[in-house]
Amino acid sequence: MKKIRVEDAVGETLCHDMTGLDKNGKKSVRFRRGHVIREEDIPELLKIGKSHIFVWEPEADEVHEDDAALALAAVICSETVAGHDDKPSEGKITLTAGVDGLFVVNSEALREINRVGDYTVATVPSYTTVKKGDKLCGLRIVPLVTKRERVERAVAIAKENSPVLTVLPFKPMKCGVIITGSEVYYGRIQDKFEPIMREKLSAFGAELLGFTKCPDELEKILDAIRHYRSLGAELILLTGGMSVDPDDLTPTAMRESGAVMITQGVPMQPGNMLTIAKLEETVLIGVPGASMHSRVTSLDVFLPRIFAGLDITKEDFSSYGEGGLCLFCAECTYPRCYFGRA
Repeated sequence: MKKIRVEDAVGETLCHDMTGLDKNGKKSVRFRRGHVIREEDIPELLKIGKSHIFVWEPEADEVHEDDAALALAAVICSETVAGHDDKPSEGKITLTAGVDGLFVVNSEALREINRVGDYTVATVPSYTTVKKGDKLCGLRIVPLVTKRERVERAVAIAKENSPVLTVLPFKPMKCGVIITGSEVYYGRIQDKFEPIMREKLSAFGAELLGFTKCPDELEKILDAIRHYRSLGAELILLTGGMSVDPDDLTPTAMRESGAVMITQGVPMQPGNMLTIAKLEETVLIGVPGASMHSRVTSLDVFLPRIFAGLDITKEDFSSYGEGGLCLFCAECTYPRCYFGRA
């Protein structure tokens, strides 16, 4: 860097953005990188506190902050993430959702990139449900210049683990809902699950194949599963009968259907009794009873992943104990809270 008095800098080219407070007291860029200083710029530069400027005399192994940010942004995300080719500001690029869906982060690759040095990549949590245009990531270089070796290393990590950041669009899955319980089937009590399930599934653009009520009879529940399978159901949800009473048959029916059980119960409250199984290509979900009276349960944490096409394995659940206890805040801000953030 060569330090020059502002009064002697006419004709020199700025190598970085210069910011200052505007008339509203808000920080903004007053002079862009690449701007050639003119005589009339001198009073404004002095006004924003710049009595000297620095002219960059780049070495072969140095990369400007903007170029370093663009190099990583170009390879760190999938095509469903927007903003990677935007003009950086002070070495910073903001990435946004290009589509509605589920934001997914390769967490280990992100940690590796942030270990490189000079690069800082901050994101919203993985598995956040997002809308097109939502802010996902702030990527920034800390110094004005960084070593070329660091840029190459960060880019290599991103390419080897591509994509590090992606948004998975939700698939309009064919869904059937089986509402179990003799008390509902025979009309002794009013069913409250149908409107709840209809609202939750419609949020993902699901194709609803129907709602079937079944008494507490194993064969009738199995017949309902077979019926929806014959209609091409990709997801079947079963409500009721999820406790450990002998006449609560939903988990038994899931097993008897031939499905492979992934989990029966999760370390989360509300929603301990969430049960998930896979019958060939069809996902079966035993809906926790808490979904009838709690706005958010474990079901709401894992349902977006299923509609995003992610495979769910038994290993996915063990880490949810930490952060799995909802405090039932007076004003619920989910998903912008810790619940379900393993």
